[in-house]
Amino acid sequence: MPRTQMLIGADWIEAGDRATFPSHDPATGKVIAELISAGPADVDAAVHAAAEAFDDWAAIVPAERARLLLRVADLVEQHADELARLETTDQGQPLPISAGFAIPMVINQFRYHAGWATKLTGITVDVSIPDIDYRTRREPLGVCALITPWNFPIMLLAFKLAPALATGNTVVIKPAEQTSLSTIRLAELCREAGLPPGVVNVVTGGPSVGRALVEHPGVAKISFTGSTEVGREIAATAGRSLKRVSLELGGKAPSVITADADIDAAVAGNLMGGLLNSGQVCAAYTRFYVARRKADEFTEKLAAGAAAQVLGHGLDPKTQLGPLVSAEQAERVDSYVRLGEAEGATLVTGGHRADGDGYFYQPTVFAGVTDSMRIAREEIFGPVLSVIPYEDEDELNLVARANDTDYGLAAVIWSTNIRTANRIARRIRAGSVYINMPPLLDPAAAWGGMKASGLGRENGFDAIEAFTEVKSIWTAL
Repeated sequence: MPRTQMLIGADWIEAGDRATFPSHDPATGKVIAELISAGPADVDAAVHAAAEAFDDWAAIVPAERARLLLRVADLVEQHADELARLETTDQGQPLPISAGFAIPMVINQFRYHAGWATKLTGITVDVSIPDIDYRTRREPLGVCALITPWNFPIMLLAFKLAPALATGNTVVIKPAEQTSLSTIRLAELCREAGLPPGVVNVVTGGPSVGRALVEHPGVAKISFTGSTEVGREIAATAGRSLKRVSLELGGKAPSVITADADIDAAVAGNLMGGLLNSGQVCAAYTRFYVARRKADEFTEKLAAGAAAQVLGHGLDPKTQLGPLVSAEQAERVDSYVRLGEAEGATLVTGGHRADGDGYFYQPTVFAGVTDSMRIAREEIFGPVLSVIPYEDEDELNLVARANDTDYGLAAVIWSTNIRTANRIARRIRAGSVYINMPPLLDPAAAWGGMKASGLGRENGFDAIEAFTEVKSIWTAL
């Protein structure tokens, strides 16, 4: 059985008389674990444990911090099969995604950011005041609250945890209540690696636990991945208390297919980019702007590819598409499909929950979609794809339509003309623009959004900046 206790300081906290809540296997709907609903006292204890550990952890020589993070990476690698199966069982993603994408990314995050621990530098500047030595130091912030989503639980935690620890911060983690098990296991591996008590703490539960962390005066920084709606609330609270905040929020990524695009390559790439993790990806390709003369061919091939996807339990090697994470998410997706029909879009394939147990939803393709329809404007977070034709000679209008969204996380252009592709890419308002490829990630590549898709960046040196602040030191000579 997976561990279900909370980690506060050196102690694994049992439920005792606290309330608990179930975690389900979304492929079957069956309960696989009971987790603890943290109370305000638990959140306060976790923040205090992190605060007490901070000075000693920040003072550890960088090479030792790097060694410990590399040890975490080694342990994740040693337990990769176990972690992947746990992630698949708790979240639903097919094993090739958890084992082939999520867990390797966790390992790479810790190894990449371990390298930064020994490479943090300040600068020396000749100021215009005589006999003054001026220099800067980059220092950790303190206690960081890491609030993570349910779509890629352990991977997106690593985006935050690895740079936070590498730069000398201590953390309190609040995983999504739907998918807490891999987070608890990663915290267990951090302790096994030798990280001191209090450096990594985990509290579990629903939105009230996250809210208590955001409002806690002992928290110096909040790093949140999740919905734009919740992100706005966090930003408002953090603004009032002047906490630092990083937000990676929703998306509605446009996929532009030009008239000269390789249609078969575009279909294959968009199926991967739109249906990965059953569409539960903030950068999922969801609205397809297709040159009108290629729109029918693209729609036909996209629908055929979507209809051919094999749905099943993520542990089944034949599975290509797993379930949605919860009954609530399945209901949400279905409500948008019904809305698309009511708005006048043409349902080409899918459009219903799949038969049997679990929270499966058929891959769905709509044609005849217009920019004003809610299925083209609002984040659905499910396997729902909308095809929108455009007049291929009107590039400026195309870009304006692609940018006509509250979101700006990701976009993709499919074209065999690299000049056209890069010209469009320069004009698209999104944090990441891909050309002829699915939405891949790397620890060295900045990740984050524009507009309502968030504040700040993760990965690369941007993550180091997000978890540090600059101190000026002046010395009279």
